[in-house]
Amino acid sequence: MQNNSNNRLLTPPMTIHISTPPLEVSPCEINSDPASSSSNPGFLSLRVPPSPTASSLDGETLRSRSSSFISTADTKRSRAYSDVSTVQYGYDGEELTAEEALRPDKIDEKDFEVEDNPFAFSPGQLNKLLNPKSLATYKALGGITGLERGLRTDAVVGLSADEESIKDRITFEEATLAGKRRKAVSEDHRTREANPAIRQGSRELYADRKRVYNDNRLPAKKSLSIWKLFWNAFNDRILLLLTAAAVMSLALGIYEAVGQKPVPGQPRSVDWVEGLAILVAVILVVLVTGLNDYQREKQFVILNAKKEDREVKVIRSGRTIQISVFDVMVGDVIHLEAGDLIPADGILVAAHSLRCDESSATGESDAMKKTTGEEVWRHLEQGTASSKLDPFIISGSKVLEGIGTCLVTSVGVNSSYGKIMVSLQTETEDTPLQIKLAKMANWIGYIGSAAAGLLFIILLIRFLLGLSGNPASSAMKGSQFLNILIVAITIIVVAVPEGLPVAVTLALSFATKRMLKENNLVRKLRACETMGNATTICSDKTGTLTRNRMTVVAGTLSPQIEFSSKAGSSEKAFSLLSKPTKNLFMQSIAINSTAFEGLEDEKNIFIGSKTETALLMLAKERLGMGTVAEERAVSEVVQLYPFDSDRKCMGVVTRLSTGNYRLLVKGAAEIMLANATKEIVDPTGESLEVASMSASTRNRMNLKITEYARQSLRTIALLYRDFQQWPPTGVQASKDDKQMANFEDACQDMTFLGVFGIQDPLRKEVPYAVKKCQDAGIVVRMVTGDNITTAIAIATQCGIKTPEGIAMEGPQFRQLSDTEMDEVLPNLQVLARSSPLDKQILVSRLKHLGETVAVTGDGTNDAPALKAADIGFSMGIAGTEVAKEASSIILMDDNFSSIVQAIMWGRSVNDAVAKFLQFQITVNITAVILAFVSAVASPSSHSVLSAVQLLWVNLIMDTFAALALATDAPTEKILDRAPSPKSAPLITTTMWKMILGQAVYQLAVTFTLYFGGAALLRYDVARDPTLQTQLDTMVFNTFVWMQIFNELNNRRLDNRLNVFEGVLRNRFFLAINAVMIAGQVLIVFVGGAAFQITRITGAQWAVCLLCAVPCLAWAVLLRCVPDRWAGRVFAAVGAVFFAVYAPLAAVVGVVCRPVRSAYGSVMRLFGRLAGRKSRGAGSVVDEETANAAAGSVVASLGELARGIPPITLTTMD
Repeated sequence: MQNNSNNRLLTPPMTIHISTPPLEVSPCEINSDPASSSSNPGFLSLRVPPSPTASSLDGETLRSRSSSFISTADTKRSRAYSDVSTVQYGYDGEELTAEEALRPDKIDEKDFEVEDNPFAFSPGQLNKLLNPKSLATYKALGGITGLERGLRTDAVVGLSADEESIKDRITFEEATLAGKRRKAVSEDHRTREANPAIRQGSRELYADRKRVYNDNRLPAKKSLSIWKLFWNAFNDRILLLLTAAAVMSLALGIYEAVGQKPVPGQPRSVDWVEGLAILVAVILVVLVTGLNDYQREKQFVILNAKKEDREVKVIRSGRTIQISVFDVMVGDVIHLEAGDLIPADGILVAAHSLRCDESSATGESDAMKKTTGEEVWRHLEQGTASSKLDPFIISGSKVLEGIGTCLVTSVGVNSSYGKIMVSLQTETEDTPLQIKLAKMANWIGYIGSAAAGLLFIILLIRFLLGLSGNPASSAMKGSQFLNILIVAITIIVVAVPEGLPVAVTLALSFATKRMLKENNLVRKLRACETMGNATTICSDKTGTLTRNRMTVVAGTLSPQIEFSSKAGSSEKAFSLLSKPTKNLFMQSIAINSTAFEGLEDEKNIFIGSKTETALLMLAKERLGMGTVAEERAVSEVVQLYPFDSDRKCMGVVTRLSTGNYRLLVKGAAEIMLANATKEIVDPTGESLEVASMSASTRNRMNLKITEYARQSLRTIALLYRDFQQWPPTGVQASKDDKQMANFEDACQDMTFLGVFGIQDPLRKEVPYAVKKCQDAGIVVRMVTGDNITTAIAIATQCGIKTPEGIAMEGPQFRQLSDTEMDEVLPNLQVLARSSPLDKQILVSRLKHLGETVAVTGDGTNDAPALKAADIGFSMGIAGTEVAKEASSIILMDDNFSSIVQAIMWGRSVNDAVAKFLQFQITVNITAVILAFVSAVASPSSHSVLSAVQLLWVNLIMDTFAALALATDAPTEKILDRAPSPKSAPLITTTMWKMILGQAVYQLAVTFTLYFGGAALLRYDVARDPTLQTQLDTMVFNTFVWMQIFNELNNRRLDNRLNVFEGVLRNRFFLAINAVMIAGQVLIVFVGGAAFQITRITGAQWAVCLLCAVPCLAWAVLLRCVPDRWAGRVFAAVGAVFFAVYAPLAAVVGVVCRPVRSAYGSVMRLFGRLAGRKSRGAGSVVDEETANAAAGSVVASLGELARGIPPITLTTMD
């Protein structure tokens, strides 16, 4: 059952409210109508009279806890078992007065002042409870009763569900006086007492509570404004340098056009247009980049909000409901269960064996045992309080074991966790893929910078050599020099692939948004990348492979009485049982359970563990069970043993009306049978006479358990044993609580009641999903707590278990040595009766073997395995908050098929990056070589691609292509290949084949048009210079159209030929290409002087397109070349390249080192001199900054000289 905020839960699990002995109160404070509490349908607490056998201490038993899960029943233990005699009384702050305990710290004074506060306490006063933990503050606030009174709430029935605003005020003195007097009023009176303070009619629920105490939200990390994003986009060194050069070019161009007279017969100079066009292009690049970043930020803010949201159980108006964690209010009473991540600060109201891990909040590594607020108050009154008493619940900590309720005292920014998180809000970390691609972009940028530097040197030398014979004016000569500089800088802009990290971010944001729609909530972005390369999945069974809709379909109630799924079979079997036996079964099912009743769509349902709800449904239908609350109301719970995944069972101890005690245990059938030594002689008789279990009965039960398991049924058995006292004589006390008995010692010589077979149908889509994983080269393993027979049966149905596969039980698996495990693991398909430790060991060994491991988990104890795995999947429905916190991805529907969707999207992210990389490097190679060669070959040192044209190409590469190639949704065909190993190169042989092959074609076409176009098209450029401009326009137009067609080629990374597959489904791709095509057409028609082009004729357009379209056919030919042949060619070329590169790099490194050192020395000297001159004015030059700035060019060459790293990618940490 999925969590639903509209679910209303009728009663908290196992809540038994015990009345405290009445103290002195005024008559007006006592409810005059004792029956009124029973008339309240929402009030389900139990008032139990004092035990006649209770030995009291000052009117109460040693373990009396009002509103507690632990009853006031006397355990008849001697004081030797108690800690009372060994307690060192006294606690920190005991000597403080109430005023001193609540004195505000200077930094928090504002939290103590609240205007028009209708409550008794300010947020600052409540914060003093936990800053640090302070019993003195707790005492000053009047204990749990004072907090109830001052916060206008009730520890039993919670806040009023329809509270809006508070019409009157309660003073601090009134609240704390109520705590000191410990009013023993009835719960109904307390509820009615609070209600008059509630004023309805305002627009918002809990308006005053939110105003005074805030809600449970942390302020979102302040995101950058769109103007800041624009500034960040512009604040790039290369763009700044280009802008400066463009401004200078614009200034000189304006001077030429305005300040100088034109040559007679010649029009005025329009060189200023290029400078202006470059500035416009820079502005366009900045705008597109900034808007792109802004949209990405918005998407991640939405995802983060969804990631932090979860549902918690609170009591309001006496009923337990599920609400968003953001809606928890001060004064709420929240339920705590093992595995919960505590959402707010509070004081413990009622609990049973509650222990919390507070290491994340306090640094305390030990599990902290919690004491109820009422018990702590009693010790405070008696003067026996010590620092060991801990009623404080800290937000952000985790419940390790036990159950309980707590009264919320601080939420949101006022809570302990909130204060820490606000102070630790940091920027989102880059993923491993983003980091690696950023490094690759730097290296490609170094190579491009080296090419631009070489071009600048060549053109500068040519310019200087021709300077003496240059008849142009000084302004014109300056403009010529700036043109050289601008072309060199623009080549750097084009060469630096800043779009690589952007492509990853776009792919991740797109994928995570779409994955959420497919029930995968990504908590850690790196999991998106990693999931695509998963090689094995270790999956739970219940709820993931099965539907988690359990029904009891078979059972054996005695050697003679059993039932099956046949109609009427179970009804007949239970009708044979005597009333005492039926009551015993009903107690074992209803009392020994943490499930409870609720309303969903106005229908009564059971909520909790699906195993327990199946048994409760059986008890309701066949044993005549009323409501769970009624059954539990007549039982007095003395001790509770929560379910433990290691011992595979749970238990509860109740006190019988005879004064004896009964231990009820429920758990895995074969384990329960091993602990049973007795059986009921005659379950149809009126007396529960027991005798030693016969060998025939044991064998029959073993056969039944095996038979049920072979039918894929989960087997659950019930045991019980009666004791005369509790803890029993001779049973060791629990290490954690001397008043409690150790379970392992108590659960001996038990009486066997019966065994049930529970069916959990397989999800119909699972076999297909498992088959798709196996086709994708992913090994699926089942890791379950069920017995091995059931596990094998389910695994076989799923297609996980094959005839040659190995199935093993956890205890056997963990006994293997590392060598033996490594031999078994390749064929291990089923691990049954496994503990969380077994799962963690399995994950660790698989990773040791080089596997990329995904694992699912739902329990608190699964957290280590979820963290150890490369990708941890927690269950959104059945998972605990601790498991979700440890996981990378949350399966919102607990469905295995959603894991397959995550694999597809993970591969899609990696593919998107590879597609963009393949496209970008092709353009980089072609654009840089074309600009370099044409500029060197041109007598006027002009590149065929002007600066503005190159900026347009850069916009296509870095933004438009990233958007287009990162938004291809995956299809199931993406699973038709094996996962990439961790050592796989980022650029594969197939990609290199396409990159270099397309670069060769594009260079061949553009060089042919540039150098031979005039001859081929019979243009007399000497007579008509406009023809040369038309030819240059054709080169530019052809080059851009080749990129547009090549973008289609890059939609595939394999050697398959259909590059149009699914293109109509990707609206982003179509829209972005439409923008690029429209932009290019517009530029050619109206670009004019800004782009240094002219309009071309229809025939010239045809030539451009006919030269560009063959890119598609050329890609087909390239894909037909076997990769192994291409690999051999690349290996040979690479060997030659590095043979030449290595000595050159060494020479450059030797040359650059002293040059850089000399630069550093000069700048340090300059810094000292400048510092001395400006010391009087208080100005000091930062030497390190000066050195870094002066040697940046040399540093780049030095970095390049140190050697290019291998172009490989590992998408794992």
